[in-house]
Amino acid sequence: MKQTPKFVTARRILDRMPLADRVLNATSRHSAMLLLFMVCCGVSGMALLMIRDLERANAEAQEIYTGSVHGLQRIGELQYQAQETRRAILTALTTTDSNLRVVYANQTREASLRVTEGIAEYQKEAKTGKVLALADRLNHDWITYLRVRDEVLASILGGSAQEAVNLDLRSGVPAFERVRKDLDEVKRLYAEDASRREADLAASARRTANKLVGIASFTFLLSSGAVWAIQRSRMLSRMQLAELQMEFVASVSHELRTPLAVICSAADNLADGLIRDREAMRKYGSILQHQSRNMSDLVDQILLFVSTEDRSNRYVLQPVPVTRIVDCAVSDTESVVLAAGFSLDAKVDPDLPPVMGDLGGISQCLQNLIGNAVKYGGPDRLITLRATRFSTNNGAEDELRISVTDRGIGIDSSEIDFIFDPFYRSPRVQAAQIHGTGLGLSLAKRIAESMGGRLSVQSQLSTGSTFTLHLRFAKGEDLEMADADARHSRLSRT
Repeated sequence: MKQTPKFVTARRILDRMPLADRVLNATSRHSAMLLLFMVCCGVSGMALLMIRDLERANAEAQEIYTGSVHGLQRIGELQYQAQETRRAILTALTTTDSNLRVVYANQTREASLRVTEGIAEYQKEAKTGKVLALADRLNHDWITYLRVRDEVLASILGGSAQEAVNLDLRSGVPAFERVRKDLDEVKRLYAEDASRREADLAASARRTANKLVGIASFTFLLSSGAVWAIQRSRMLSRMQLAELQMEFVASVSHELRTPLAVICSAADNLADGLIRDREAMRKYGSILQHQSRNMSDLVDQILLFVSTEDRSNRYVLQPVPVTRIVDCAVSDTESVVLAAGFSLDAKVDPDLPPVMGDLGGISQCLQNLIGNAVKYGGPDRLITLRATRFSTNNGAEDELRISVTDRGIGIDSSEIDFIFDPFYRSPRVQAAQIHGTGLGLSLAKRIAESMGGRLSVQSQLSTGSTFTLHLRFAKGEDLEMADADARHSRLSRT
């Protein structure tokens, strides 16, 4: 039975998906976090805009309140001081005491000075043309009144009370009336400006309310979309998991069918008495032995894959000599290498320190790599195993690199990203009818990562491939801890 490659099945599924599902599938590993991050960013951005608008509205309200209160207070002070100026003049006109006339004259001069300073400040702060014109008119009318006032004071202090009264009635009263009207106009302008700014603030508040409604609606839609996308992504993940499970069953069934068929056929021939001579019996026994080993290896690979899948297979890391690792890997794969007609050339750099790892796990990883090299090796049937120390240029710690090199069919660059995925098998491998489950490299990678290492690959079509296991060397504290554990173990045994 011809097995469908994993990425071909996935491509067929993707081709049937809508565009939105393809996007979700492309980001399925990070879609939930990405969408939640987008929602948080959107809500945070909207909240910042709301806070900015509220702060701006609050600043405008404070400015309106401060400006209105300050303006009304200033115009009230101007009106009061102007009335004080006028009151002192009228009191001076009505008294006959010369000393009191001098006192009232000083009072009107002091009050008029404060009015003059207030008008000058008002002129300085005037911004619009209308306000500036009113300030100039107020200043002109006030100066005119002060001239009349000074003449009235001179007449009062000179003893001409009746002349002062006539001058005040003729010129002082009309001049002060113009000043009073000007001050009323200033007060009206302050009220108009406050009303206008209050209307602007109300409009700004309505805009802020509309923005709040829009932000709430946008947040609701964004959150709903995120929830839908997350649920949809989970559904797609379950669909892909179901596809992988179906592929797993199909792959295992395919790999078990051949040895089972051979074993059943040989068993039937033996049971029916068709095999009688010793040589044929030995041949059938060899066939049964070989196929049973294949089935046993397949079952072991599946069990190991399951244990690494749920992380139940946890390795105890301890210092392991590199020579022992290489010797163990060579001895464990010797029968497979020789049976396939291959030769294994193993070389280890001298004076390599121990590495942190699990001997069984590292040996299993290298067995998978060597078995992979045997399966896809070239016609010269040579496998090279090298253990070397590698020093990086960025100042990082040295590491051990154990590389397995073959001179076989190689791997296309477009497939490099898929070869460590469970059950993946290249179309060229399928075409060449090379049997396998697609679990070997995935298991090797998981074993390496479970011990804090990693697995890398370099390959070229029709030239060969090099798989490299990267492991860290044991440090001083690792060796001290291992020695302490060993002494404790010896003491406990004694």
